Amino acid sequence: MVRQDLRGRPDVRFISATVTARREISADLWAMRIAPDGEFSFRAGQYATLGINTAGRLIERAYSIVSSPHEPELEFFIELVPAGELTPLLYQLQVGDTLSVRRAAKGRFLLEAANPDTDHLLLGTVTGVAPFLSLIRTWQRERQGETFAGDRRLFLLHGASRASEFGYHEEIERIAGEVPWLTYVPTVSRPWEEAEWAGEIGRVDDVIRKYADQWVHEPGRAVAHLRGHPSMIEHGKAILGRRGWHKDRLKEESYFALKHQEKD
Repeated sequence: MVRQDLRGRPDVRFISATVTARREISADLWAMRIAPDGEFSFRAGQYATLGINTAGRLIERAYSIVSSPHEPELEFFIELVPAGELTPLLYQLQVGDTLSVRRAAKGRFLLEAANPDTDHLLLGTVTGVAPFLSLIRTWQRERQGETFAGDRRLFLLHGASRASEFGYHEEIERIAGEVPWLTYVPTVSRPWEEAEWAGEIGRVDDVIRKYADQWVHEPGRAVAHLRGHPSMIEHGKAILGRRGWHKDRLKEESYFALKHQEKD
């Protein structure tokens, strides 16, 4: 349903979108694709504001976009928050259902365009991989089309409690095996629940030191992007700061704010 302004006219700030696909990832994680019914432009790394009308009001939240700007539909990787206002409503959506999308994409979780030789360290937890995947898909498309300039590299360190929470593991591994500019390391923090897991073990902030030093020898020529759980971001920034990364080379986007008593 198209949202209307106070005069009963279509509100140009919003467009409607229809769910076209849904993929269950785990008990509380799913991926969803939607088709906007109007123009929606964005840059890789940005987010869209999704909304659902309920009880006479519009409930909205921002979600990073998984898809590339080159794709015709928008894709999202969402975690169910049982006590949240919006995710329980989004979780109920099935193919054919509709929701609202604010027409303007936002967010500055973008790669630097000024220096084509800047490397990027991408640190994320669970759904925090969403904007990174948009960047990866975009780079893959642009390099195949020979529109990409420079020698930048992406180093992705992705953490989750269990391997089942890596909703895009196979896709990222496939791309990393096809291109020279992407290195991917997933890590699980509960290996005792993953008998078949043979990869890295520990939280993202447990293994940052190992891989940051291995991948980036000159922090001044790289940018670290931290997205996901706020404790990972806090610890990650502190760790990188002690390894010589300046504050202006660290970008962050948190799921939520930690309460003061949770910071210790």
